[in-house]
Amino acid sequence: MTKILVDEMDDGMDEKLISLGHDAQSVKKLRTFGKKLHTDYSIINYAKENDMVLVTRDTESGQACEENNIPCILLDNDEIFKIVLEKLSKFN
Repeated sequence: MTKILVDEMDDGMDEKLISLGHDAQSVKKLRTFGKKLHTDYSIINYAKENDMVLVTRDTESGQACEENNIPCILLDNDEIFKIVLEKLSKFN
């Protein structure tokens, strides 16, 4: 099963993923347990060390994952625009 790390901007998505049977954690909740995840580097490194897919809106983190072959789902404006176009196509 793929493990997922949800960046702090989408805290709560981890709970939704867990309810659907996924193995997910959030950066924000991990911090409350004392994990030192305050920089992009430490978050990306945590995902890498724990074989996790990082879900983030941070373009810089997404690029860093891509450059270092770390699995990542980047929820940037381009991805959101694709969703908008897909939903608009249903109205035609």
